[in-house]
Amino acid sequence: MACNASKTTLLRTIAKRGYATCPRAAGDVSPVSVKVLENKLVVATADATVPVSRVSLVLGAGSRNEAYDTQGASHLLRLAGGLSTQNSSAFAIARNIQQVGGTLTTWGDREVVGYTVTTTADNAETGLRYLQDLLQPAFKPWELKDNAKTLLNQLDAVSTEQRAIELVHKAAFRNGLGNSIYSPRFQLGKLSTESLLHFAAQNFAAGRAAVVGVGIDNNTLAGFAQTLQFPSGGGKATSANWYGGDARKDTAGHRAVVAVAGQGGAATNQTEALAFAILEQALGAGAATKRGTSAGLFGEAVNSAGGKGASVKALNASYSDAGIFGFVVSADAKDVGQTVEFLVRGLKSASVSDQDVARGKALLKARVISKYSSDSGLIKEIGRQAALSRNVLETDALLSAIDGISQSEVQAAARKVGGSKLAVGAIGHLAGVPYASDLA
Repeated sequence: MACNASKTTLLRTIAKRGYATCPRAAGDVSPVSVKVLENKLVVATADATVPVSRVSLVLGAGSRNEAYDTQGASHLLRLAGGLSTQNSSAFAIARNIQQVGGTLTTWGDREVVGYTVTTTADNAETGLRYLQDLLQPAFKPWELKDNAKTLLNQLDAVSTEQRAIELVHKAAFRNGLGNSIYSPRFQLGKLSTESLLHFAAQNFAAGRAAVVGVGIDNNTLAGFAQTLQFPSGGGKATSANWYGGDARKDTAGHRAVVAVAGQGGAATNQTEALAFAILEQALGAGAATKRGTSAGLFGEAVNSAGGKGASVKALNASYSDAGIFGFVVSADAKDVGQTVEFLVRGLKSASVSDQDVARGKALLKARVISKYSSDSGLIKEIGRQAALSRNVLETDALLSAIDGISQSEVQAAARKVGGSKLAVGAIGHLAGVPYASDLA
């Protein structure tokens, strides 16, 4: 079926005005322009490093919005980026975007689902035309059936480490934020077209969405955003409650992956969220070199435990109303119990020195600059900020806010996670893995 969006007068007018702003130098960070429309839809744009336009439609339809019977709906929304809509066939979307050298990709997490179209600057109209269509998915039964194998392959590709992270979220929050970003296997083939359309109608709301672009003028993108037709979007995300406890999955093998976490900082509390982000880098966000060991307290704890071949990194995630902080460790089954115990002692110690905080700030600022200076990283960063907080922090403001976090605030974050009820997610050979009650 042909797409009706091409008949929109505004899109033709936009095409004549041109799309891309002047590219910025590679490695430089771009200022971000933000505008909130009357329907509460947020529009944010930044300059690109190359004459390529990237535009994302970010919707508050992540897995935390799923009910028990609709688990996996957000995963299927990500898959639907390549399926037919009510206005365009899957073939038309793929053919016309690829014809101009463009791509359409999807991404998401527990709170949002994003669709990103990338084209050369002079072909951005084609990308916007089909991005507009994605607000009206069709979920045709035969297409869902045809893509069942793709969905299964995606589940098979999930790493053991990521599965442990999904399990610790389940233990910590149970539902809402405890819902996996991946479809449960028992739901494969169970979600009907009607269920998916209802989920989309409930969660595709302008007040919980954002349109963000890199390499496109803000007024131009705002004009496009005003043409978008959102459903009523009457759904509301489940409030996050912390429970703690265990979620375990025994599998064959001689290794185990264990995620242990306590309460972290919510994204809406900027000071606390940044304190946890600094703490993540200070304790050990992962090895800095290939096959290296994690620096910081977590790396020291693994070395003290004496387990050979163990790897660890900090786990930190800030959501709109809650957060989770801890570590993920992979080790041989015979060593994992002692390794986890040593790491939990470090997690509960709340021992953060001046040097730790300084190192954490330096690493965090490098990470922020890296994200903001990359077009692909920047569009996801501003998209998530715009959809969740209805605003986007400029790079300078964010770096200044990081510098403003004191050692006492980082220590307060460490005390919060150490004093909370722990959640444990584990997968693998779990004979020696302690339960949450053993770590209290």
